[in-house]
Amino acid sequence: MTNTRKMATVAVLAALAFVLMLFQISVGIDFFKLDFSIIPILLALVMLDLKSSLAVLLLRSVLKLALNGRGAETLIGLPMNMTAVLVFLLAFALIWKRDKTLNRYLLASVLGTLALTAAMFLMNYFYAVPLYARFANFDINQMVGMSKYLFSMVIPFNLLEGAIWALVFWLIYTLLQPVLKRYEK
Repeated sequence: MTNTRKMATVAVLAALAFVLMLFQISVGIDFFKLDFSIIPILLALVMLDLKSSLAVLLLRSVLKLALNGRGAETLIGLPMNMTAVLVFLLAFALIWKRDKTLNRYLLASVLGTLALTAAMFLMNYFYAVPLYARFANFDINQMVGMSKYLFSMVIPFNLLEGAIWALVFWLIYTLLQPVLKRYEK
């Protein structure tokens, strides 16, 4: 694939990821939002390489910040989302990309979900909760307590998110298999 075609593919996938990011599904609490912008990012991994999928992630995030920023929600939430997607993506790049079997996919899905859950646990504890309390006057620690929030909300949401991402991507990957065979590295 030529560099021009590769850059065009990255741009199209980033634009698609940005559009998918606009359609977030709120899961119970308003700030627990599920979006499917991970799908084009994983497609970039399959069609191109890890570097290109990281470019899709970065471009999608810049578009979100520039065109759909919502103040503190975006400034705090976007780095959280980028971290979750990055951790999940790395599991697939390291485990499944080289040997695309169902067993390797399941292993990448489980480890990616556990890694993203652990990352979000730590990010909430050290980053999001303190920043929301300071800049958005939303102190979850005073409202429900930190441990209750982390163990009864953050962990279940992220386990569910990782499982949904893995299932949806597998369905899309399976459906697009005839087209993707032309691009896969």
